[in-house]
Amino acid sequence: MSDRDSSRQVPVVLIGGGIGAGKSRVASLFARHGFSWISTDDVGRDVLAAGSRAVEAVRALWPSVVDDDAIDRAALASIVFTDGAALDQLEKITHPEIERRVRNQIAQSSAPTVIEVPVTKVFSTDRYTRVAVVALSDVRVARAVSRGGDVVDVRRRMANQPTNDDWRSWADIVVDNSGAWDQTERSVCALIEEILANV
Repeated sequence: MSDRDSSRQVPVVLIGGGIGAGKSRVASLFARHGFSWISTDDVGRDVLAAGSRAVEAVRALWPSVVDDDAIDRAALASIVFTDGAALDQLEKITHPEIERRVRNQIAQSSAPTVIEVPVTKVFSTDRYTRVAVVALSDVRVARAVSRGGDVVDVRRRMANQPTNDDWRSWADIVVDNSGAWDQTERSVCALIEEILANV
């Protein structure tokens, strides 16, 4: 490999969006084009796994959700997704460790990487390409309910998530996924090809 080739940066793309916007489906298109796909939700579950350092921090704030060094995730979710201040407290515990683990995965990979994120607060100092997936609120609710969500719970979670305007402000690129999927798929695939062409 030439010096020029070895200095080329491998793309890292953040895919963000709220519940029901379709960020996972968009991320799957990147994976189909050879990107390594990291879900910060999955990493966050590992961060809060039994025996982790985060368990004690959670216990100090919400002792009722910890039993035998394991976190009752449903009980924790019922607290943080109805209380913005509680969610902020949880994110202060989990986000630094999530970012550290994801950066380690990126450093160990030679493939381009897509990182699925549900909030705008993570990786704020990293120079990754930011893609926001947005959709109309009613469309998002309908999608989440079709996957088994409760409409009241879905709307409650949405109220504690960044708005579409927040995502637009955060993003370098915005994908509107309110309409037919085939239209979204075409536009995202064109975007991926453009990103890979500029490597």
